[in-house]
Amino acid sequence: MVGITQPRPGEHVNANGVWDLLQNKGKMTVFSLCLLLCADLLDLAVGYLTVTIEPLPPVVVGETVTLKCNFKTDGRLREIVWYRVTDGGTIKQKIFTYDAMFNTNYSHMEDYRRREDLVYQSTVRLPEVRISDNGPYECHVGIYDRATREKVVLASGNVFLTVMSPPNNISVVAENTPAPFSRYQAQNFTLVCTAKGGKPAPSVYFKRDGELIEVISYTQTSSEQGGGSAGVRGARPLISRDLDDTKLQRSLSLLDPEGRVPPPRPYTESTQRLHTQGQQANEPSPATEVIPETVVSREFPRWVHSTDPLYYFSHTNIPQSDGSVVVQARLTWTLNPQLDNDALFSCEVKHPALSMPMQTEVTLAAPKGPKLSMTPTRAKVGDTVRITVQGFQNEVFPEPLFTWTRVGGRLLDGSAERDGKELILERVPAELNGSMYRCTAQNPLGSTDTHTRLIVFENPSMMKNTQNQNNGASRVDVLGLTWMALVLTVTVELT
Repeated sequence: MVGITQPRPGEHVNANGVWDLLQNKGKMTVFSLCLLLCADLLDLAVGYLTVTIEPLPPVVVGETVTLKCNFKTDGRLREIVWYRVTDGGTIKQKIFTYDAMFNTNYSHMEDYRRREDLVYQSTVRLPEVRISDNGPYECHVGIYDRATREKVVLASGNVFLTVMSPPNNISVVAENTPAPFSRYQAQNFTLVCTAKGGKPAPSVYFKRDGELIEVISYTQTSSEQGGGSAGVRGARPLISRDLDDTKLQRSLSLLDPEGRVPPPRPYTESTQRLHTQGQQANEPSPATEVIPETVVSREFPRWVHSTDPLYYFSHTNIPQSDGSVVVQARLTWTLNPQLDNDALFSCEVKHPALSMPMQTEVTLAAPKGPKLSMTPTRAKVGDTVRITVQGFQNEVFPEPLFTWTRVGGRLLDGSAERDGKELILERVPAELNGSMYRCTAQNPLGSTDTHTRLIVFENPSMMKNTQNQNNGASRVDVLGLTWMALVLTVTVELT
């Protein structure tokens, strides 16, 4: 750099080299002083500006949120602008501006959507936040450049607003209903609990008679990997009920040589379930027991279970356009009508926006004694008769399947049976008088039959028309005989 070499031991430095070194060092010192002086002048011209925003805790829909922008500067304030960032940061929408030159503030939102107001220059309040308000926000602060007084120096800070929404609706239904009742073979049964409107997705679990159900998850999502959403209860026998042993005759083939019931041999039904990719082949799945040679009662069979039933649990999250999530949870087990009849199942939903879980419940029940009504109450020949199911002696869940048949014959349209809550007989003939109709109401828990007799009365208007037709025919006959008598008289006179 200086143009002089380091002297070797025992050598002397040239005088010209020493002068060159001192001269070069003097130039570097002056240059450094100039740089420091320019930096100080630039700092005095621009000033300093820092912007920070306090982080916000999650808020619930309907609450009021305050966005506070903190800034420090020794310059002259020009404006403060709040932006809402959307589409992953590609779009920034102005929501509020404070103009320090004119000491005014205004909203950039449409009048019907204007909800924000300025509290103090850089502080904005959003009353009654919505799910759509969820997302990042930025505060931009501008000060005047001291050097030109025309340029504006900007600095910004950002904050993320997390808006939570509790579920606004939960419901429990039975999947694949209405369904028939099987007297001779056990079948799978599935309860579906749907929770709508939650953000983030709530956790859903099932209870039986007030106790959490131990479940086996046969599908998993990322939200479940941290821990099962359904609770675990200790192993316990199902609720005991008064069972009539006279209604059940076990086949000896079901017992092993020691007289014990062997473990059930489940097989997987061909249910329409899609398993996630990567699921292990030996992962448990819903199963139905095959019980051969079992003689059961007509109303309520009792399936032979050696252990508590296995409950299989799965759930799916369906994102919605408004940012909420619809959660559908399924509980599947092998139905035992003798034990599950009158069992109370509840679906509970937990969410960070709720102080206590939401709950909805259903009681499994077989149909008993449907009430039938017939219109018109006094049916006449040629009328259209409607036989309708009005209700039951008890609450029925799941939805029953109704089947109509005619005792000892076919229905009026020639079919053997008809499904539906109503049977329509159009233009009933007199031949149906006294016919008996059977309504079979059934669900997976049991079935019941109710009969009603159709009484058909004579129709006076139809009888009158028939009489008029008969009278007209008799008049024609009388006229014909009269003409024949006249012809015979004339013939006799002429002869």
